[in-house]
Amino acid sequence: MVVLLVAAVAVAGRGMLGHGHAVLRAGVRAVVQLAAVSLVITFVVHSLWWTAVFVLLMFSVAVRTAGRRITDEPGWSWAWAAAPIGAGVLPVLVLLLAGRLLPLQGLSVVPVAGILIGGALSATSLAGRRALDELNQRHGELEAALALGLPDREARLEICRTAAATSLVPALDQTRTVGLVTLPGAFVGMLLGGSSPVAAGAVQLFVLVALLAVEAVAIVVVLELVGRGLVRRPVQVRGAGRPGPRASRWRLRRPVQWRR
Repeated sequence: MVVLLVAAVAVAGRGMLGHGHAVLRAGVRAVVQLAAVSLVITFVVHSLWWTAVFVLLMFSVAVRTAGRRITDEPGWSWAWAAAPIGAGVLPVLVLLLAGRLLPLQGLSVVPVAGILIGGALSATSLAGRRALDELNQRHGELEAALALGLPDREARLEICRTAAATSLVPALDQTRTVGLVTLPGAFVGMLLGGSSPVAAGAVQLFVLVALLAVEAVAIVVVLELVGRGLVRRPVQVRGAGRPGPRASRWRLRRPVQWRR
């Protein structure tokens, strides 16, 4: 692990990717976090109450991570990430439990909830960043749409919907190539645990389909938040440097229409 981590940091640095330190921090954090989880998971999964607390902790960390990735706004604007992650994960998790596809046991709920929350985190982060990047880069087109009389929400969505929708591509590719290119973790884990290939395949299948539903809902909710201006980012004009405090609170307004 040390050799691989050093290699990843070296390649990121040599390739001038700008993420060398981030790779190192991510590797170290993974070691610390998995060590902590390994110590408490045995206790957590034997109690439904502690299982619920643990799932809530995973959800909170995902919201914080996705929100900070999306927006540079000061304050608590990152908390809006709770809407897409919750809207995607909660209905699917409830449906799986109500339909008895997922046993109401900590040992089953924790890993599946973690997979779903992780998928919603990725979709929310990618969709939010791509939507806001598109609005930033095509700010002139957005102003033109507003000048033509298009409502604020529709104008934003017209600009950023296509870019944000590409966030679903990784989940689509994973589902399309399962068994041919990759053998996902749930499938391999059940095989190593002694389950039959048919049972392992069935579990992996409903996890993949559930991920598609979770990520699709998360992307739609992110687009709605961006369209309504609840999630935003300062407009950065090329060559103007980093915007000041006032610019960080920008809101797109309809231009004044002068009458003769």
